[in-house]
Amino acid sequence: MPRIYVVGIGPGNMEDMTDRAEKAIQDADVIVGYYTYIKLIKDYFPHKEFIESGMTKEVERCELVMKLAGEGKNVALISSGDSGIYGMAGIMLELMNKSKSQIPVEVIPGITAASSAASILGAPIMHDFAVISLSDLMTPLELIYKRLECAAEGDFVICIYNPKSKTRCDYIIKARDIILKYSKESTPVGIVRNAGRENEEYNITDLKNMLDYKIDMFTVIIIGNSSTYIENGKIITPRGYKID
Repeated sequence: MPRIYVVGIGPGNMEDMTDRAEKAIQDADVIVGYYTYIKLIKDYFPHKEFIESGMTKEVERCELVMKLAGEGKNVALISSGDSGIYGMAGIMLELMNKSKSQIPVEVIPGITAASSAASILGAPIMHDFAVISLSDLMTPLELIYKRLECAAEGDFVICIYNPKSKTRCDYIIKARDIILKYSKESTPVGIVRNAGRENEEYNITDLKNMLDYKIDMFTVIIIGNSSTYIENGKIITPRGYKID
């Protein structure tokens, strides 16, 4: 029987792709995905068939995957990072349930952007943290701001995905202002662009100055809690261990 793999490829390099993800892609007859993610891995699998599409075509991609699997092919539907964190696992399973299809679906996790960015910065998410996307394509903006407010009031470390785009230049300004209601200006902030990819770069700063740095759709921002500090060029959020 054919099988559908929903694969988290990690940041996009082979070193950070899991063996399980690589095996699923090797086993697939066709790999389907967003064109940016296809570009990240295409050279690693030169003999595979790839089908790519653009942003906002998620439903169409899943429908194509179902069609190909219905023709008897093993299909890998890829997401960057983890397929179950802002990835394709949810919509794929929803459509499979709606269609009553009996084709097996295997969700394969990957290293998500928060983990990848955190490793570059040091250890900023060692305690409770919230991951919040500022993209309002799927979520009302007021709900996003409400979630930010709750996370900030609860003293969570906050990882912000999709902080800025050409059409969303001011959302990150509002987000910073919300967090400043509950956090000090000196709260450590890490800004990572292209984590685990070519042209990776990062900056360590604070809430007061974070907007002075380049921020775009390829950026993950990690904002510390009240215990987070910077030492030896690394951001550290204590877990609570007693150190003599």
